[in-house]
Amino acid sequence: MIIPESVHPEYRQTLQTYLTNLNVPLITLPTPNGFLEPDDLKKAINDQIAAVVVQHPNFFGHLEEAEEITAIARKHGALAIASFDPISVGLLQRPGQYGADIAVAEGQSLGTPLGYGGPYLGIMACRQEYVRKIPGRLVGQTVDRFGKRCWVLTLQTREQHIRRDKATSNICTNQGLFALRAAVFLTALGPQGLKETAELCLRKAHYAQAKLAEVGLNLKFNRPFFKEFTIHVPKGSIPEHLKKLREQKIFAGLDLAKWYPTLTNCLSVAVTEKRTREEIDTLAEAWKKLF
Repeated sequence: MIIPESVHPEYRQTLQTYLTNLNVPLITLPTPNGFLEPDDLKKAINDQIAAVVVQHPNFFGHLEEAEEITAIARKHGALAIASFDPISVGLLQRPGQYGADIAVAEGQSLGTPLGYGGPYLGIMACRQEYVRKIPGRLVGQTVDRFGKRCWVLTLQTREQHIRRDKATSNICTNQGLFALRAAVFLTALGPQGLKETAELCLRKAHYAQAKLAEVGLNLKFNRPFFKEFTIHVPKGSIPEHLKKLREQKIFAGLDLAKWYPTLTNCLSVAVTEKRTREEIDTLAEAWKKLF
């Protein structure tokens, strides 16, 4: 299996844990420019590779060459697996449109508030031929005895009903709560609302990047981004800077040195639709005072 460094480090760690006892090598491709170069994938892939994973937008916030990457994977008989931001599909292509066989996402942004780290909503989709390989619950469309459209559980673990309180996978209440919340959120937004939300993220992130550049915090990578971007902090200690900003009730970003030793002076910044111009201006002004 091939996965680039531009995929979230904790996703890669989790995948490595899953593969530890399966004798499946995990090949990690470097991304020194903040995204996976398709030519690097062409050099690494062969007919022994089972799958290629790509995150689009990736951990640095950048857009990957997703369509070309999935085409390369499928050309060599490998599954193309895409990790995506659900809000981004308001503007960007959906994974199925650029050729992904399996798509996964973190659904927290779909109406679920930050709750001290969770629980959140996992999203998984795949091509029709892989549906019966997916574990858990699948909801399908049918008609009731009156001919009206309705929804039923079509694939699920039977022990949830047979063993009841002794079932080992009886987690349906939590699943249902967050699936319902996301369904209500998306229904309220609609296609146009999702597009407008994505546009707000995009515009506000680029406004924030421009304001931070004015105070000397420039982009680390020259690459298109959606709602996250990576900046270079030219002087001082990032942990100390972040501590001082937290004292002002400002969470300024993630110190990338935690995962990337070569990015010890870099910070990942995320800007969503909830941030205001005033908040972004306050962030830039706070950084200016630190320098």
